Amino acid sequence: MSYRAPVDDMAFALTHSAGMGQALGEGLYGDFGADDVTAILEEAGRFAGDVLGPLNRAGDRHGAILRDGQVILPPGWKEAYTAWAAAGWNGLASPEQWGGQGLPRALNAACIEMWNSAAMAFGLGPILTMAGIDALAQHGSDELKEKYLAKLISGEWMGTMQLTEPQAGSDVGALRAKAERAGDGTYKITGQKIFITYGEHDLTDNIIHFVLARLPDAPPGTKGISLFLVPKFLLNKDGSLGARNDVRVHSLEHKLGIHASPTCTMVYGDKGGATAFLIGEENAGMTCMFTMMNEARLAVGLQGVAIAERATQQALQYARDRRQGREPGMQPDQSVAIIDHIDVRRMLLTMRALTRASRAICYATAVALDVAHRGKDEAARKAGNDRAALLTPVAKAFSTDIGIEVASLGIQVHGGMGFIEETGAAQHLRDARITAIYEGTNGIQAIDLVARKLPLNGGATVKACLEELRAIAKRVQDTNDPAFGATAAKLNAALDDLERATGWLLAQLKSAPQSALAGATPYLRLFGNTAGGCMLAEEALAALRLGDNGAQRDRVALARFFAENIVVQSGGLAAGVTEGAESVVSAPLPDSAA
Repeated sequence: MSYRAPVDDMAFALTHSAGMGQALGEGLYGDFGADDVTAILEEAGRFAGDVLGPLNRAGDRHGAILRDGQVILPPGWKEAYTAWAAAGWNGLASPEQWGGQGLPRALNAACIEMWNSAAMAFGLGPILTMAGIDALAQHGSDELKEKYLAKLISGEWMGTMQLTEPQAGSDVGALRAKAERAGDGTYKITGQKIFITYGEHDLTDNIIHFVLARLPDAPPGTKGISLFLVPKFLLNKDGSLGARNDVRVHSLEHKLGIHASPTCTMVYGDKGGATAFLIGEENAGMTCMFTMMNEARLAVGLQGVAIAERATQQALQYARDRRQGREPGMQPDQSVAIIDHIDVRRMLLTMRALTRASRAICYATAVALDVAHRGKDEAARKAGNDRAALLTPVAKAFSTDIGIEVASLGIQVHGGMGFIEETGAAQHLRDARITAIYEGTNGIQAIDLVARKLPLNGGATVKACLEELRAIAKRVQDTNDPAFGATAAKLNAALDDLERATGWLLAQLKSAPQSALAGATPYLRLFGNTAGGCMLAEEALAALRLGDNGAQRDRVALARFFAENIVVQSGGLAAGVTEGAESVVSAPLPDSAA
């Protein structure tokens, strides 16, 4: 099935639940206005639907191929990428100084969703290039910026992020890749990296690898890691491509999904070491890498939204077309579309509501990043940065969990046909499954939220966020509109649960940290459900203020559905946080497989 970007829903979420409307009103984006947002989203939507969307199934079937040391992507992939880069999409939010357009990160977030809805295997590559641009712009030397930034921003070259090794996955401090000082200001890298997305491909003439490695005299653990820029081809003095660097692809992984995205094992140093250039300071690589990681984590959250949107569109269309079963009084040869069956209706509503809630959270995170970079004074920038820090693990983990759940529901809507590859429903689930694992597993995101983000500013950051959500629930209550049903009451009850769980966790972090971490995953889901429900209610309130059309009724109805069917899980989730820790911490594990 084809994909069509839900531009109206995206623009509405950006403006009314994510906070972009307020930011525009405050002049955060200069003379950039709401009409610009819509125009750019419409153009991006056309490209995603008309150019990238048709490549998705063909790319899944063809996959990436390694032949004679070269990775060849599916037919049409290179032409699509060249057109995409030429249209300027790669540099949408990049610094104007180096050829970017300097547009809002929140706008770019919506575009990232589109690229990944249309073809996630395609959208993966640019995510890492954009993350590398951020790291290089923030931490690189002027010389490195002069040589590499413009080509990365234009999309003429692509970037990779290389952390993982066979013995060092989430434990980055265990990496063994070595960096030796060459004596001329450069370094020589030797070692192996695995699971490297777009580590080798035929889309661009050069690939710029951002690689973590350890110097011989570095301290152990993460404090002894440095970040290096390693080009596939070295540059001549005039900036043209020179000799091939000492880095190569060894193999491609055979994956559950995203088959057209080459996931590579990379080898450095067959001929003495790959020439590398230090980014930032020696032994300070994690600081630089987290600039990339935080950008990538939000982008992965957007991938969850993207797959959920694509799966929902397909399930909705199938449910309208597929006829099976009868209503009372119908003739034996008559049937109804399965969308008329109440349980199918429930599944479709769940898919739509979860997709929109996760979208709102991701977009709100992107707006917070815009405030962190564009705020008019230091206090505003710090507040934006703190809010982005709090929301990023929720955006990444909640949204990718949602992507998997919604894709699975999409298969269920299709029934037995969903289990058949030809319908395409199964691909969404296969593609989505990795998103909960990479860029920090969702369990790590939950621990980050509880252990690092809740204590920010003595708990003041999370308190301010909860107060904002509480204000939304009050505005719903104050409308006295019967169309909201029990929305206000359910949101307030969930906020009570969330506040109680938050306070319990903050206390446990001081006295029994393992108990706090045991409740991290249900807490993140509680946070996501509650925040998502409030943000959908905010959109519904905006629709009531603005409109007299079906979209108004739809947003109110969806906010009510989410509150009365999903937010109501808060009591059980909160109990799991505050009462379930002992059963996790003290439970014995079997010595061997049962």
